[in-house]
Amino acid sequence: IAVAGLMENARADAAAGRLGNAAASLERALRIEPRNPRLWQELARVRLKQGQYVQAEGIAVRSNSWAGDDKPLRAENWRLIAQAREARGDAEGARHALEQAAQIR
Repeated sequence: IAVAGLMENARADAAAGRLGNAAASLERALRIEPRNPRLWQELARVRLKQGQYVQAEGIAVRSNSWAGDDKPLRAENWRLIAQAREARGDAEGARHALEQAAQIR
């Protein structure tokens, strides 16, 4: 229940533009459930919004490492990776990430 509440708070904070608060809530949740790929994905999303593209990509990769058979989650992580690479000016890397997302079925 604690993790669900922290995730809810993080989403509300992110929607309101309080990205630092959102990241802090997610980091607290990850201390409770360090293998939760949804928490890692949400943190990647926040880091992307903060303009921390390298960190966002690394966190999305970590989310994928815990995602197992959750294909929609893995595909969304690859799309986040593509956005982070695009924002850094790595068009080729972004294209590759989108291909990875498309291959997940």
